[in-house]
Amino acid sequence: MKASARLVVTLDSHGNSVVRVLRSMTPLTLVPHRRVGPLALVHLVSSVTAPLGGDSLSLTVEVGPGASLELRGVAATLLLPGSSGEESSSSVRFLVEGSVRYLPEPTVVTSRANHTSVVEAELDGHAQLRTREVLVLGRAGEKPGTVTSSMRATRCGKPLLHQQLVVGDPLVDASAAGLAGRRVVGTEVVLDSVERGTDGAEWWSVVPLAAGGSLATALGDDVVTVTRVLDSI
Repeated sequence: MKASARLVVTLDSHGNSVVRVLRSMTPLTLVPHRRVGPLALVHLVSSVTAPLGGDSLSLTVEVGPGASLELRGVAATLLLPGSSGEESSSSVRFLVEGSVRYLPEPTVVTSRANHTSVVEAELDGHAQLRTREVLVLGRAGEKPGTVTSSMRATRCGKPLLHQQLVVGDPLVDASAAGLAGRRVVGTEVVLDSVERGTDGAEWWSVVPLAAGGSLATALGDDVVTVTRVLDSI
């Protein structure tokens, strides 16, 4: 299955953030919240079980000058193998002149799944982006498949961040250089003009980015613990 969706948010004459374009395709269903204000809220709903092996899903999000968008998931995503044995893929591309918060629900990497995820962001000089990813290695009592997750971001054409995470190799995931045996890993990227210092404690850290913003990473044995840490950073 190949599917694509597109979302465009701009300001209206009253300073409200308004959804101008909303194009969905199963399983990528975009549901806007019926409210008017400075922040547009849209939920991303998976209308069928996806992605399966062989699926290719893509979403493009454009946010105009001064506009603000919060894009949220409503349920966890299951990465599942397909009968063909092919890998699945998903891509989200942000073109931001305003501000975006992208907060999907956790992704569960089920047994034998093989998935590639790419998030790309192009920001103008004053744009802001906050995006989160929480990966769960397998369902209860299940060995996980593999997933390669990449985040690439530029501001006015200049590189901000190129981050890649690969999970699913038992030896690497169990090592101190990997996930140290933890079942859940969460990352949160904040791209703005704020200069931050390094921070951290047991099983989590925040690293400042050279051009402003930060990259936070948290490890844990359950989703609640990891998301609570990311919420507090």
